[in-house]
Amino acid sequence: MTDAFIYDAARTPRGKGRPDGGLHEVTALALSARLLNAVKERNNLEGNAVEDVIWGNVTQVKEQGGCLARSAVLASDLDERIPGLSINRFCASGMEAVNLAANQVKAGAGNGYIAGGVEMMSRVPMGSDGAAIAVDPTVAMNHYFVPQGISADIIATEYGFSREEADRLAVESQRRAAQAWEERRFARSIVPVRDQNGLTILDRDEYMRPGTTMEDLAKLKPAFKDMGEVMPGFDKVAMLKYPHLDRIDHIHHAGNSSGIVDGAAAVLIGNEEFGKAHGLRPRARIRATAKIGTDPTIMLTGPVPVTEKILADSGMSIGDIDLFEVNEAFAAVVLRFMQAFQVDPAKVNVNGGAMALGHPLGATGAIIIGTLLDELERQDKEVGLATLCIASGMGAATIIERV
Repeated sequence: MTDAFIYDAARTPRGKGRPDGGLHEVTALALSARLLNAVKERNNLEGNAVEDVIWGNVTQVKEQGGCLARSAVLASDLDERIPGLSINRFCASGMEAVNLAANQVKAGAGNGYIAGGVEMMSRVPMGSDGAAIAVDPTVAMNHYFVPQGISADIIATEYGFSREEADRLAVESQRRAAQAWEERRFARSIVPVRDQNGLTILDRDEYMRPGTTMEDLAKLKPAFKDMGEVMPGFDKVAMLKYPHLDRIDHIHHAGNSSGIVDGAAAVLIGNEEFGKAHGLRPRARIRATAKIGTDPTIMLTGPVPVTEKILADSGMSIGDIDLFEVNEAFAAVVLRFMQAFQVDPAKVNVNGGAMALGHPLGATGAIIIGTLLDELERQDKEVGLATLCIASGMGAATIIERV
């Protein structure tokens, strides 16, 4: 089996994810095509250089529906002979696109791929697809469905995380993200978004709130307390599943949860032959990939078992990993990961995460792979692991190694 290498990683800045945000007037199609063109231009590729475009997207309805990947190819400067595949593994869709492309390369099914994802949350609201996991009683009731915010609060309750700990992590994420932008740590990956006249629409992540303090966060009301305790009373659903809990501690709010934003990311993946053919030098090897299913009610614990799985499958230990990217869907997700593996917090989400920068669902998995690679290069480290929790109870992970 051949190796799969990362040759380039690019992303757009993340918009606020609401009508007054910098990317609201841009469609998912336009943003995706812009990024495909950027990868082509940055690497001096011919239009037919890659085998396929694999594109993650969560809410695949309306302007994000109809195999957006293929539409993006046709809207871009890539050759029409390149097909497109849209995939959905919820929050890990962008990562799964990268992993799928890497494993296709390893298996010999093409020399090169562009993989990544997009989510325009200001234009296609989360949940507007009416997913069965939430609304079909044959699934929702039988598996004790609760919204993700309740799941995050269950994790906090089950594993003993306080609101103060969650808020402290959120403040640190903001501090790290602001420092990363100040020091231009994202410069290699960022592709500014421009309009048809070439004027810049957005060239910087706009969701950040630098200067956020513990006092600021202490003023925020728990976001999921009412839906848990009052109507529709999801706490009682959770306690039917976990009768050892006598209550759910609601510690999460807008400040220590991931931000709703717009954005896209792409990764150029290929074998050694692809690099030689196009005069490209590989930046990292995709050493391993993994996915797993987990408890669908607590839902967001996937990063722990999928990390255990990917390490075991690779014959590695947690000590072999130099840096970690753990998607900050909610503070408790990252706190649980660090608790489970006793990893140094200084190695986790070095440049902040989704609590500060936002979580454009279909793109985030590809974003954190690129961020991880940039940081490994900046620190001259070798091996990194990226992982995400996933709606309905799943986890995904990728291990990359610099070459």
